[in-house]
Amino acid sequence: MEINPAVTFKHSRKLMSAKRPKVLIVGAGLGGLTLGAILQKSDIPYEIFERAPQVKPLGSAMAFGAATAPMFKQLGIYDEFIALAKFNDSIQFSNEKRQTEYKMEFPNFPDESFSSKLFGADGFIVARPMLYDLMLRQVPTDRIHMNKKVLSTKQSGNGMILRCSDGTEYEGDILVGADGAYSVVRQNLYAGLKKADRLPADDALPLPFSTVCLVGQTRRLTAEEFPDIAKESCQFINTLGGDRPYSWSTFTTRQNTVCWGVVLYLDKSSSKLHDSFCNSEWGPEAASAMCEQVKDFPVVSGGVKKLTFQDLISWTPKELISKVMLEEKVFETWYDCRTVLLGDACHKFNPAGGAGAINAMHDAITLSNYINALPHHPSAEEITEAFKAYREERIPWVQEAFDTSKIFRVMASKTIVGKIIRFCAKYMPASVQKKSAIRMNANRPQIAFLPKAEDKGLERPAPQTSLSAKTPVDEQEDVTPAQPV
Repeated sequence: MEINPAVTFKHSRKLMSAKRPKVLIVGAGLGGLTLGAILQKSDIPYEIFERAPQVKPLGSAMAFGAATAPMFKQLGIYDEFIALAKFNDSIQFSNEKRQTEYKMEFPNFPDESFSSKLFGADGFIVARPMLYDLMLRQVPTDRIHMNKKVLSTKQSGNGMILRCSDGTEYEGDILVGADGAYSVVRQNLYAGLKKADRLPADDALPLPFSTVCLVGQTRRLTAEEFPDIAKESCQFINTLGGDRPYSWSTFTTRQNTVCWGVVLYLDKSSSKLHDSFCNSEWGPEAASAMCEQVKDFPVVSGGVKKLTFQDLISWTPKELISKVMLEEKVFETWYDCRTVLLGDACHKFNPAGGAGAINAMHDAITLSNYINALPHHPSAEEITEAFKAYREERIPWVQEAFDTSKIFRVMASKTIVGKIIRFCAKYMPASVQKKSAIRMNANRPQIAFLPKAEDKGLERPAPQTSLSAKTPVDEQEDVTPAQPV
């Protein structure tokens, strides 16, 4: 089928049978899978297209808490998530001498944690591969098409066509670009907007990046090898390099592994050097040289034996070590006509704030609410209005998370500003810490078309406009029957 952009048929739902818009999702990352898992609970048809031939269990640890608990509960997977994760209520900051500089934590209540009491859910650390596998299991295998590299997209007032490198084509009503920082969907969308002179100048600029990250996850360890493994709560330890532009973190997991990450902070000259090797892929190919550079970095393990990153690297399967350049940008343009962006495709955060995955999931919740509220056989104009509402609801939270992630990045750097931020964090009054925590946990969105999850937090969640978006009724009653002659 060929869609002619110049031809748009007049929309008349009275002549059509009830039909929900079909959603084509490009990218099977956490954002794309979350959207798929949510749509699976609706009657909206969807398909997911992933360019990789198979799933790779890459990445380190991720922090989740009250911000995503309602969604996990609505999807019926909260207990399973908790079984995979490890309770966490503090971050320890150490120096290269393995000495604790200070600890960020909140005093727990006698009967429950600070987070549970105020926000309705505890904080947890989970290995990214474990969370990814959990979300992958929420989507039927026949809805995910692997090894599908998208070459081009074509949209008009009448529909959407996706063309892949293997010659296959797919048709739908809505295209969601959840394909990461170097999104092909975004590139195709922006090319069309630029040709029409409708693309903001800033959106046409290359993605800026200021850090390089090396991540991995060890095999299962014993308490003799890594004593902190035995502790009930996750030991989240961040170390700042003394005379070198690095910081590194370790996290103990429920699976008795250690997730780890090393961040190299780039200045202008080193950023240009890395620019020629820029690769957004989380793969092991580029990791070997950086492993050699960081092998002597000290590691806090909770024991007497002085471990280094060489120990962590030796305990980590080579295929689970990856290196990636980390970009930072919030794009102005998120949608046009039938195409919309989600997650890293429209906002890329530095991982220091831990906000990337959470915001991608929040995107999926909000977008699904507005898609579900579309009428049967929605017009391109109605779809565009839904996308507009989605962006308007999400952009303030995204910008706030972006700014926070930059603060966390600077906080872990060697700059004067970084030292000032660390000093302020170390001596911050409890009242200010509490106020900050309340703001960071205020956004706890829910899926509008599923039974609402109970939120017992003393601090109520922020208002959510899309929660009032309603599933359309069958509009066939609008068809006037023929009158007998």
